[in-house]
Amino acid sequence: MAYTDRSLACVQCGNEFTFTADDQQFHASRGYQEPKRCPSCRAERRASQGGGGYSSG
Repeated sequence: MAYTDRSLACVQCGNEFTFTADDQQFHASRGYQEPKRCPSCRAERRASQGGGGYSSG
């Protein structure tokens, strides 16, 4: 499947951000859904939740 850069709107701040072809391929290969938040809002959310992930414990 050929991926092309897409513009998405962030559900948190409303700004548009680019979901690159490489990012789309990465998400698809791991079964992830497309992002709903821009990189800035994702980083802010991660920081407010204590980092998350498997290594934070």
